[in-house]
This record gives sequence, structure tokens and C-alpha cells, in this order.
Amino acid sequence: MPYSVIAEIEEVLRSGSADRLDRTLRQITDLFVHGAPLYTEDHVQLFDDVLGRLVQEIEQRALAELATRLAPIENAPIGVVRRLAQDDDIAVAGPLLKRSPRLADAELADIALRKGQGHLLAISERPRIAEAVTDVLVRRGDQQVARQVAANRGAKLSEASFSRLVDRAAGDDVLAERVGRRPDIPPRIFRHLVMRATELVQRRLLAAARPETQAEISRIIAKVSREVVRPSFDFRPAQKLVLDLHQAGELDEARLAAFADQGRFEEAVAALSLICAVPIPVIERLMTGERADPALILCKAAGFEWSTAQAVMIVAARDARPSRQAIADAAANYELLSAAAAQRVVRFWQARPDEDDLF
Repeated sequence: MPYSVIAEIEEVLRSGSADRLDRTLRQITDLFVHGAPLYTEDHVQLFDDVLGRLVQEIEQRALAELATRLAPIENAPIGVVRRLAQDDDIAVAGPLLKRSPRLADAELADIALRKGQGHLLAISERPRIAEAVTDVLVRRGDQQVARQVAANRGAKLSEASFSRLVDRAAGDDVLAERVGRRPDIPPRIFRHLVMRATELVQRRLLAAARPETQAEISRIIAKVSREVVRPSFDFRPAQKLVLDLHQAGELDEARLAAFADQGRFEEAVAALSLICAVPIPVIERLMTGERADPALILCKAAGFEWSTAQAVMIVAARDARPSRQAIADAAANYELLSAAAAQRVVRFWQARPDEDDLF
């Protein structure tokens, strides 16, 4: 660095005008940018010291220009890059957050935790983003940030972030489609997304899918289209009643059979949940499906008599009471089903309560 430039810096910092500060900053930046590939770490440190002094004195417009010019440089002065990347003005921080290779994952995650949506959006546009950073972006980011993260194939997403994006995609077809098009989405989460997606999103995902994926999407769509809209249940009063009975030692097969015979669906579900140690949402999903098998398996695993299983099967069907033939077939199947086999299935339901295909 020429001595005349260093001398000018000292003079400008002491008594220079804003115009002279800007001109000097541009001159030093030109000198660095044009020779950056040739500089050693010592040279870069010298520029870092000099530019670090200048950026404390100049206005935001000049800082934004400096950030834009330093953003793509592999060996940009690290101190200046860190200072500008944390600026509250997104015009200054944005270029570095989007492009600078000098910012470490921990620094990006920290900025994403502390700054506003403009900073999060800039980070979400980086060509590569680590899981630790995307976790913060997905958790704190607004709709625009979520959509950008989902569309960025260079952003690595954890299963937790995928699940959160799918939850946020309810009512947002753009986000749902972008998440569904990612090649790295876990199969279980993809199935969940397709099941919850609108018909338009399902069609678009099907059209864009690889041949080996199209069959799976078609199967999921067919399953969703067959499902009857399920009524909404409030299990809280039933759960309290069942817990009280359990604590009093009065929750048994006879009590469950009485709930079922009286058509008290919520109480029957809550009782089965406690007796079989399977979460209530899982029991509800199993007992509101088209098949009677889950109710029979739960009862067989608990060692109940056929009369109890029949009552549970009927209360699960609610208004669509099974035919005599369906009941006779179920009785035969119940007789053939072993308790050990039923218990193995129930253990699966206990261990995987979030699976879409529980049966």
C-alpha cells in the first residue's frame, strides 16, 4: 500500500470532509479488490485495519457500496465483513449475508436469531446454507423467508425444519409445492404433505414427480380421496373421566364395554388409549378409518372377549352400523387372531404415533 495513501487516511480521519472520506474509502477498496488474489493474510489484515477505521466514519450509502464490492471476495477483510454483515441497515448487511464466503455458519445463525426479516431473507438466498442456520430461518422467518428456504436447493433442511414447513404450508399452496418438489424431503414427511395438500398442489406435484415417485403420489391421493370427512371430537372431558376411573381402580373391560354399548365414542377411545398405552390421536385415527381391524387388534391385544370387541367395533362405525355378515366375518377373524400378533401391532402403534400409514 503506497505511503501516500496511508498518509492521506490519517489526514482524512483527522479533518476530512464526508466527500473525502468516501473518495478515500473507494480508493482503498479499489486497491484491495484489484489485488485481492495476490495478497497474503498479512496484507489482508492491513486492509482490515485501515477499512475498519474508515467504516466508522462514513455514511450508510458508502457502506452499502463497500459491502457490495467485498461480498464475493474469498479473502475479504474479515473484521470489516463481520461489522457490515451485522449492520441494522439491510442495504449494508444484505450483500454480505447473501454472498460472502467469509461468514461462518455460527455467525449467520446468530444474525438470524437477532435481526429482522430482511436479514433472514438475505441469508435464505445464500447458495449454500447449513442445517443449523436453516433451523433458525424456518423457525423465525416470515412467509417470504419460508418460501425462499424451501425453494433453495442449496439449503440443508433437518427433519424438524421439514415438518415445520409442512405445518406452515397449510393454506399456502406456493410453500407446499416448493417443499414437495425438494428431492431431499423425507418420505414420511412427503406423504404427510401430499395428504394435506390442496388438489391443485397434488396435481402439480404429480406432474413434476419422477416416474418412480408418481405411483406413490397417486396412491396417497387415492387414499385421501377415499377418506370420509371425520367429525371433530373433544376428548378432554372423556380423558378426565377415564383417568379418574383408572385412579379409582374402576377402569376395566366391563367399563369399556359399557361405554361402547352406550355409544359413547369419546369415552371408549379414551379408555382404549389408557388400557393399550396408545395415544388418543392414534386411537381416533385407527377407529375412524374404513376398516374394523384396528379395533379388533386393540381389543385382542388387551385380552378382551369377543362381545367387548364387537361393541367397540360398532361404536367405532357410529352411524354406519356393520352388517350381520361383516360382524360374522369380524368374529371369525377375531378368533383366528393371536394375542401375540395383536400385541406386536400395538407396539408398533405405540412407537410410531406420527406415521401416516398406521395400518
